[in-house]
Amino acid sequence: MRRSQFVVALFLICIVAVSIGPATAANLSEGTPDLKSAGPLAFGPDGVLFVADPQGAAIFAIDTGDNSGTPSRIDVEGVGAKVAAMLGTTEREVMINDLAVNPSSGNVYLSVSRGRGPDAKPVLIRIDSDGNTSEFELANVKFAKAALPNAPDPSAKDRRNRSLRTQSITDLGYVDGQVFIAGLSNEEFASTLRSIPFPFSDVNKGAGVRIFHGAHGRFETGSPVRTFTQYKIAGEPHLLAAYTCTPLVKFPVSALKPGEKVQGTTIAELGNRNNPLDMVVYEQGGKDYVLIANTSRGVMKVTTDNIEGIEGITEKIGGTAGLKYETIDSLQGVTQLDRLDDKNAVILVQNDSGEQNLQTIALP
Repeated sequence: MRRSQFVVALFLICIVAVSIGPATAANLSEGTPDLKSAGPLAFGPDGVLFVADPQGAAIFAIDTGDNSGTPSRIDVEGVGAKVAAMLGTTEREVMINDLAVNPSSGNVYLSVSRGRGPDAKPVLIRIDSDGNTSEFELANVKFAKAALPNAPDPSAKDRRNRSLRTQSITDLGYVDGQVFIAGLSNEEFASTLRSIPFPFSDVNKGAGVRIFHGAHGRFETGSPVRTFTQYKIAGEPHLLAAYTCTPLVKFPVSALKPGEKVQGTTIAELGNRNNPLDMVVYEQGGKDYVLIANTSRGVMKVTTDNIEGIEGITEKIGGTAGLKYETIDSLQGVTQLDRLDDKNAVILVQNDSGEQNLQTIALP
């Protein structure tokens, strides 16, 4: 190849490399995110961390620069005390709100509140495979912000006098260029599911969602999704969403269009007097399972057998119904979980004395 042809070819390769470079680098500007709170977390590609700010009713995309490494086992005893000591306070003044594993590096990130109440300081913590724990500094990072247009008013309260604004974002996830967000809005159907493209552009009002709650024997539109995960059913993308007290509901992603009112299909009732905390989907022995951590019913392993054909629950029931599950007795006190890889998960466990530990377990 002549030199002139080589130079042209090299130039074209560079142009192509730039054009197909990671979309995560687009529309991110350097600065300091104005986080008012740090709640649910989710990772996108190339080490971009999505951080929910329920108090500020916004989502932040933050370039962590943490985009290389091999996932490996992470175990940290007394992680709550270590985080508290790092922040110069006591463990009682620290609340770990969520956990997310960075698939690009295997490092674990925690969203933390230092202090209690509306004046609590939001903090992000990074933990590597050696157990090294450090604060992820938010000053002068590359980030983007998406503000929700229809969040509850900061003064709005529910029947138990709890702030509705703190439930503006109850969970989020990233799938194929879209950030999915669950929470409450100020719309007629307050329970809302929405997806926004990343890099961020316009943020829509989302779809108002309704479910039939078998334990209560009625339709509900005001109770938010507590945790969800994405799952394909018969080749079609769905969200599997768990609610308080504890219906499990499927929503086809194609139905979640802005402004629509969508009724989900209740595919299981997993028991009342319980809040679901976190959930993941995994494959084992050629079958798929949903693993759900709960406040009072332990960790459930839910089968997806016949999930495409199961009839929705539409009548009041007592106890449990729908998809079958088993309780994993060996997992006690799990408050957060995320997949480390295809075979393992990282869990946050609180024991009877209140100590919090980070552990890596084989998916059951």
